Amino acid sequence: MLNIGGLHEGVVIDHIKAGGAMKIYNYLNMEKWDTEIAIIKNASSNKMGRKDIIKFEGKPVVDLDMLGVFDPNITFNIIQNNEIVEKRKVRMPEVVENIMQCVNPRCITSIEQELPHKFVLSDRTNLVYRCVYCEQRFKGFK
Repeated sequence: MLNIGGLHEGVVIDHIKAGGAMKIYNYLNMEKWDTEIAIIKNASSNKMGRKDIIKFEGKPVVDLDMLGVFDPNITFNIIQNNEIVEKRKVRMPEVVENIMQCVNPRCITSIEQELPHKFVLSDRTNLVYRCVYCEQRFKGFK
């Protein structure tokens, strides 16, 4: 069994759907962070079967609640002095801007490139976001 050391101060992003850690890594531009980062892919999970985990040192420099766009089951744990001091579940934001892009070639965002790509949560149960300009359904992160 793989063992990744603990954190003295940092964050553990847990319960990421298997295969989703790199999408989050890229979205957060973690390659530019000047800190240690561990990505654990396909870890065994009693609840999920398989899951991904991201661990990093220091305080988050982004709004981690936005991670609900990627996976609403994500949790993140704040670590201080080698102990979990806070456990939080992310939420699916009602409105997101410039996280996803509209793929509809007739959408105004295709023509007016300076317009923000803005989506609204239209179906929380089925995890559906729609473009506010053309109502195109977002089909998921690749």
